[in-house]
Amino acid sequence: MNWDLSSLYENETALEQDSIDVAQRAIGFESVYKSKLKEISPREFLEAIREYESINQVLGKIMTYAFLKFAQNSNNGAFYAKYQQKQAQIAEHLLFFELEFNKLTKIKQDEFISFSPRYAYFLSSLAEEKPYQLSQKEERILLKKEMTSASAFSRLFDEHFSRLKFSYEGKKVSEEEILSKLQDSSRDVRKKAADIFTKGLKPHQPLLGYIFNMIKADLANECELRGYKNAEQPRHLDNKITQKSVDALIKSAEDSFGLVHTYYKKKAKLLGLETLYEYDRYAPLDESKTEYDFESAKTIVLNAFYQFSPKFHEIALRAFNEGWIDVFPKDKKRGGAFSHPATPDAHPYVLLNHTDTRRDLFTLAHELGHAIHQYLSSDVGYLGSDTPLTTSETASVFAEMLVFDYIKESLEGSEKLSLYASKIEDIFSTLYRQINFTTFERRVHSHEGELSLESFNDYWIQESTKMFGDSITLSENYQLWWSYIPHFIHSPFYCYAYSYGQLLVLALYGLYKKSNQEDFVKNYISFLSAGGSQSPKTLIEKFNFDIDDVGFWKLGIAEIESILEEFEGMSHA
Repeated sequence: MNWDLSSLYENETALEQDSIDVAQRAIGFESVYKSKLKEISPREFLEAIREYESINQVLGKIMTYAFLKFAQNSNNGAFYAKYQQKQAQIAEHLLFFELEFNKLTKIKQDEFISFSPRYAYFLSSLAEEKPYQLSQKEERILLKKEMTSASAFSRLFDEHFSRLKFSYEGKKVSEEEILSKLQDSSRDVRKKAADIFTKGLKPHQPLLGYIFNMIKADLANECELRGYKNAEQPRHLDNKITQKSVDALIKSAEDSFGLVHTYYKKKAKLLGLETLYEYDRYAPLDESKTEYDFESAKTIVLNAFYQFSPKFHEIALRAFNEGWIDVFPKDKKRGGAFSHPATPDAHPYVLLNHTDTRRDLFTLAHELGHAIHQYLSSDVGYLGSDTPLTTSETASVFAEMLVFDYIKESLEGSEKLSLYASKIEDIFSTLYRQINFTTFERRVHSHEGELSLESFNDYWIQESTKMFGDSITLSENYQLWWSYIPHFIHSPFYCYAYSYGQLLVLALYGLYKKSNQEDFVKNYISFLSAGGSQSPKTLIEKFNFDIDDVGFWKLGIAEIESILEEFEGMSHA
């Protein structure tokens, strides 16, 4: 039930030795190639980029180990910071490579790219970053400052929340444990949990607001220095997607908020409630099967994956058997869930905080979907496996759909209705709530100067109200709930990638159900195995979809409408 980190390093002595060795390699790399790229042959360049990738892979392995130790126990913050410092020092010797590549003539670049097909997309993508690159001296200064800027506040946020406890019925419980009670069948329990969570957050608002303001200021400074048009642009470049496409996604979602309003009004009737509050959103419609212990969840996920593809089952089974997963909440452990890709010579690592809810079942499927994607893409190498967020959420959300389809067949009556409700709410959470988050971030990052706590609260309620309309009454408690969302701190403008992935998956899943499934699985595994070695547009063209077509988003919306219709039909039965 805990990670086995030996696929990375047997012990910290081996970790330290690797950090010493890779530092020497980086120095050697710099001495051989710095200021020489314009003079070397394509064959020599291929040798150079292979060494560049290899050095970066070792750095990735070191930082994965250090980060996972910190994620398991926030007391390891100093240990993590030590290797962040080492990584920054080593990275200084590598800074020149991408900067000098972008200074080469187009003819020379094309010559190198044609001789290095494995790295073609990586090298071509560098050109898009050229307008925003600074001089090597300036890049070195930013690298030096990185540990004491946004990453420092991100670490503070993590350490603070990992130690935060909430008093519930005489016990000190974690964030995950108190939030899981919002899915309890008892309204009294849900309301009590919401009140306790808010009461626990309130004293920390000044600190959390300050952290968010510093993240905002740091990003604004970087955008000014690099010449980005707005705070979102660096994220869109990383995601290999245009502002136009993101705007179309947000508009498509906001135009269909009516589906959210319709659903929650229906849910209020089914629950027999005149008014639905925010703490009622995840109330189960059926009490007979609301818990999934970890062993039950494991069995369901493995069976669902096997039905889709024995390859999926094989990789997931390895994850369970070989220490890829850290399962339960623990004191000082990081909250939430993630799958860390690690490096191609190791394997992904999944963090959970399993509390036996139905949502935890789908979280397990979600993170294992990520892990399968990350594992399959290892063959394209360290530089090629770095998947843009826009496609990295595809496998995770698709895995949730596999589990949904698997368990719905074994249920009937009120239990099946409850499952559909849960799935619809998950889709709303992954699509609409993340759009809500993104538009909230837009308000925050466009605000002139630092925000007061009142401004954070006001923007949060205003954007949340767009999503819920008059279907849910947002209490005074809810205005503080922006402050515990980690993506705002760790990765500004990350959240729309979930929405993108959700609509893409719904479109793909509709295709899967209607097409030759054997051919689809083959194409899908090819899609995942490509990692980030091709553009999202090229990858999605495998399924004859065009992500630049506004009509593409409507395919996903249509699938949501279809699921809602099935739900409506069952609720009238």
